[in-house]
Amino acid sequence: MPDSAVAPLETTDFDTAIGRCAIAWRADAVARFSLPRYEPGAGFRGRGETRPVPEPTTGPRAEALTRIRAHLDGDLDDLRWIPLDLTRSPEFHRAVYAVTRAIDPGHTLSYGEVARRCGAAGAAQAVGQALGSNPIPLIVPCHRVLAADHSLHGFSAPGGIDTKSTLLAIERTPGFGEPTLF
Repeated sequence: MPDSAVAPLETTDFDTAIGRCAIAWRADAVARFSLPRYEPGAGFRGRGETRPVPEPTTGPRAEALTRIRAHLDGDLDDLRWIPLDLTRSPEFHRAVYAVTRAIDPGHTLSYGEVARRCGAAGAAQAVGQALGSNPIPLIVPCHRVLAADHSLHGFSAPGGIDTKSTLLAIERTPGFGEPTLF
């Protein structure tokens, strides 16, 4: 069997409440995730060898898809239990992703706060660059990282800032979606 770091990605497109997503696996670890795109399978072209596989009906992959769908339906799950393959990401990016993954649904941090938690105070721009190349949005919830003034800046996933706002509203993040009293 090939080493998991060089094995082809197995990809599956699947429907969710916000549209058709795509996920790519090495073994049972997620290596890539794509928020809705208009063309099925388009999310992973040009990123190495991929092999489409049918949507799983049992096992850890099926459970991950079930919980991702439920999360996007508003039955929130932090999704931290889903194993990831980030071996091809630089070390600083992996540190940023670990801090970002620890942000609970409905909560946010600023780019500067993420930088401080990574031990790189003053590296807010570098955090933004790392999150801009996040290969696993939603599961590594880069949408939960905002500018210092809580404004939405740059979101490289399809749909851009509108998608980021939608995800924050689904997670009932104060200030997004439903109006707040204060």
